[in-house]
Amino acid sequence: MTGRIVVGYTATDAGRDALSLGVRLAAASDSALDLVVVLPGEDRSVITPPDAGYDRYVGERAQAWLDEAAAEIPDAVATSTHVRYGESFAAGLLEAAHEVHASHIVVGAANGGLRGRHRLGTVASELLHSADVPVVLAPEGARRIDPAVGITRITAAVGLRPGADVLLEESLALALSTGAELRLVSLVAVDLPAGIESNESAAMHADEVFIHARAALPKDIDAEAVVGLGDSIEEAVSHLSWEPGEIAVVGSSRLARPRRLFLGSTAAKMLHELPVPMIVVPRTRKKKGARS
Repeated sequence: MTGRIVVGYTATDAGRDALSLGVRLAAASDSALDLVVVLPGEDRSVITPPDAGYDRYVGERAQAWLDEAAAEIPDAVATSTHVRYGESFAAGLLEAAHEVHASHIVVGAANGGLRGRHRLGTVASELLHSADVPVVLAPEGARRIDPAVGITRITAAVGLRPGADVLLEESLALALSTGAELRLVSLVAVDLPAGIESNESAAMHADEVFIHARAALPKDIDAEAVVGLGDSIEEAVSHLSWEPGEIAVVGSSRLARPRRLFLGSTAAKMLHELPVPMIVVPRTRKKKGARS
């Protein structure tokens, strides 16, 4: 096994979306899967005071949900289940990820999202503003993707801003571990310096981005480079081709604290049109031996 992947599970469509994507990602990367349900901790609101009998029932029900979900996972994917308690679902997932040294945390979209699109809920939003582990966002309907599709392509949304090298490292590592193709995308509407508007200038800027990106990749790695053009981020994303087995990778905002996530405006706009899962990676790497 090359790593561990934590899936935030609930017995809902969003939970099943996260589970389905987590299984595909784990199978492709030869990683183990940790299914986690987080229940309210002892410091819950006084509105819902502790009740030992009720707590025991809820814990048993949560474990039953996990058992039912685990029974649907192929035997080839090593799976563990965990009922945890925390001040929030997001905090419990992050603690679990730290304990098992997970490479990623997978969560589903909020209820009410359009099929194939993202709609951030409370859990995802909290993780995307605090986690130090890459967060994988499963769009609504991810559960309907045939597991046999696997992971076919990793698309890195590259630029020249701080954190670009870490984004490339994460994208390359994911492509190598899953056997997927690597694609570099420059959304020129994101990185154009003030005052540059022509397509010619946009193409020049994109070339600069790709030269920088390719210089950071090993020489034996062949990555396709594509420019996303549009009057807006959403339009640029919608004009690109996307495969059913594809995953987009973006970096955190430059406003993020070191080794923490912070969803920037670019990634947030991408989510409006992105029909595939998105991975958001911390802006800087955690040094070996460092504590969170």
